[in-house]
Amino acid sequence: MMSEKIVFCKGGGCTAKLGSGVLSRVLEKLPKGPLDEKLMVGYDSRDDAAVYRISNDTAIVQTLDFFPPMVDDPYTFGKIAAANALSDIYAMGGEVKTALNIVCFPENMDLNILGEIMRGGSEKVIEAGGILAGGHSIADSDVKYGLSVMGVIHPDRVLTNNNGHPGDKLILTKKLGVGIICTANRVGEASAEAMEEAIASMTTLNKYAAEICRKYDVHACTDVTGFSFLGHLHEMLDGRLACQIESAKVPVIEEAHHHADEFLLTAAGQRNRNHVGSHVTFKDISFSMEEILFDPQTSGGLLMAAAADEAEKLEAELRSAGMPARIVGTLTEKNDTEREIVVY
Repeated sequence: MMSEKIVFCKGGGCTAKLGSGVLSRVLEKLPKGPLDEKLMVGYDSRDDAAVYRISNDTAIVQTLDFFPPMVDDPYTFGKIAAANALSDIYAMGGEVKTALNIVCFPENMDLNILGEIMRGGSEKVIEAGGILAGGHSIADSDVKYGLSVMGVIHPDRVLTNNNGHPGDKLILTKKLGVGIICTANRVGEASAEAMEEAIASMTTLNKYAAEICRKYDVHACTDVTGFSFLGHLHEMLDGRLACQIESAKVPVIEEAHHHADEFLLTAAGQRNRNHVGSHVTFKDISFSMEEILFDPQTSGGLLMAAAADEAEKLEAELRSAGMPARIVGTLTEKNDTEREIVVY
């Protein structure tokens, strides 16, 4: 293991994302070009990846993701960044095929650090069953790393994030709180145990959860990353559904509550609150739990809308595979007299 450490880049991991509100205002002004009926999912859907049908039985899933470090160890950072980029393929129901490195690196920094970052990324691509086929690098003042990933899926099996049905159960496959834990670690406040738990979560591929969910009647899926649990849930509801979230069921890294109460928070978490907060009603929820639900996640878990009659079996199989997955809520019909997300 390398002894060199990365100088922390502020806003590391998915906390470095631009806010959802800013992106929406920019994207809506872009020229759309001619409509291509083979483009099944594009950026205007606010989904996790693009999907393009190339034949009756094959569609390409395409995504990319990169960001600055949120941990000191280069090898660990490479694994986290790669797992995060690969996750969008799994959120769409796809299978990873190829990946390309995206690298920003200072010319005056030790290239052995870059080698360790890329080693960690390569190992995760191999674990995903994909091929690392090349990449692109530029000199930059700060370290940034990620992947462009291509996967495949049958056009009839694409999982979009907004196809949930009233009555569906919402299942989350990983614990929340990694953004808060990493923030606390930056200032020397996180325990070694909590940081180890956060790193173990961030380096775990969503491949295994996705493989299990293919056996069940799952109507919609997304991965929880920089826009937070509530931000990505808001996108799933798509203006036509509502939901009830049972906060006691939401899996959380326990120490995140303590750090949230100490106001060790991220600017990205506050952007998430500003963007989504008006759509949420909290009923007797602690301040720390609110912040955890707005906390940007790096390489977070899958959030699935599963048919009510299969959800408990799906939850049980995910948990038997070692995941902290839980049924956390229920989708409902939209009610104009109440905010779309109720957390109790």
